[in-house]
Amino acid sequence: MTIMLVEDDAALSEEIRQFLEKWGYQAVIAERFDDIVSEYSACLPQLILMDINLPCFDGFYWCKMIRRVSDIPIIYISSRNDDRDKIMAIAQGGDDYVEKPFHLDLLRAKIEAVLRRTYQYKVTGRQYLGQEAFFEEAASLVVCRGTKQTLTKSECKIVAKLLERRPQIVTREELMMELWSTDEFVSDGTLTTLVCRLRNKLKSVCGDEVIGTKKGQGYYIA
Repeated sequence: MTIMLVEDDAALSEEIRQFLEKWGYQAVIAERFDDIVSEYSACLPQLILMDINLPCFDGFYWCKMIRRVSDIPIIYISSRNDDRDKIMAIAQGGDDYVEKPFHLDLLRAKIEAVLRRTYQYKVTGRQYLGQEAFFEEAASLVVCRGTKQTLTKSECKIVAKLLERRPQIVTREELMMELWSTDEFVSDGTLTTLVCRLRNKLKSVCGDEVIGTKKGQGYYIA
């Protein structure tokens, strides 16, 4: 999960970034406070931490602008503790509000709660292949940054099997047995062709190699 920090206090931003990365998140710190929407579009995070008092325009403004293009969860982090500010934050599309100064463990708990509410129930059947790419077996799709690639039934079975065993290696024999269940005979050469075609499809969407090869053993997704 990538989290974008919109906070003009450089020391606090760096402290939060290091804390989040320690817990396995990727943290991106906004730099252009005159164009937060472009910064958002460049990294496409899964959550935004938004200060209210910012240069150029305040956090309320940027929340409203982002809401025009995305329903990404936004948590306000602010020293403004007036109830009117909290009401405004929610009215502009914010999902939660954390008052400064705060304990970093409280912030993490808030982040995890919002991410669970946002993604755990909306992303049924979605499995992530990488930072921004995911596989939806029911729809036979791989999606990355809004770009979609349709997979065949056989390609879906290969991806699903590799994800089921991730990061372990799945042998060619196991994949062939999996594909035979589709009532389609798959030879050794056919499997090679299928995997090659699937790799090209995934790379065209993700930009990187998704399926790895262990020579003489089989394939895996790291």
